[in-house]
Amino acid sequence: QVQLVETGGGLVQAGGSLRLSCAASGRTFSAYAIDWFRQAPGKEREFVAAITRSGDSTYYTDSVKGRFTISRDNAKNTVYLQMNRLKPEDTAAYYCAATLGSPVFTPGGMPYWGKGTLVTVSS
Repeated sequence: QVQLVETGGGLVQAGGSLRLSCAASGRTFSAYAIDWFRQAPGKEREFVAAITRSGDSTYYTDSVKGRFTISRDNAKNTVYLQMNRLKPEDTAAYYCAATLGSPVFTPGGMPYWGKGTLVTVSS
């Protein structure tokens, strides 16, 4: 089992940047693919980005391609989401999630979740 804690959220103006971190407990962090999801008020939770266990492959939803970058440091048990050129529509609670093996891209496929960190982008 793995426990996840997200940090790095906050209030930023449109066009600005934030870096989210997802810190994991446990010795087998490198066995987990990690996703970022987000959920805006009144909307369903949606996939944002994913990274494979080794970090050699990454995946993004179309709306964040070219602006967000997911990365991981297995020595630090941490995954990052660098978010640049933020837009008001990026405002949401951001969650990291983990699954053993290969990434999946739907919330239902992720057994382990953090509690989220709030990102607010003002116009």
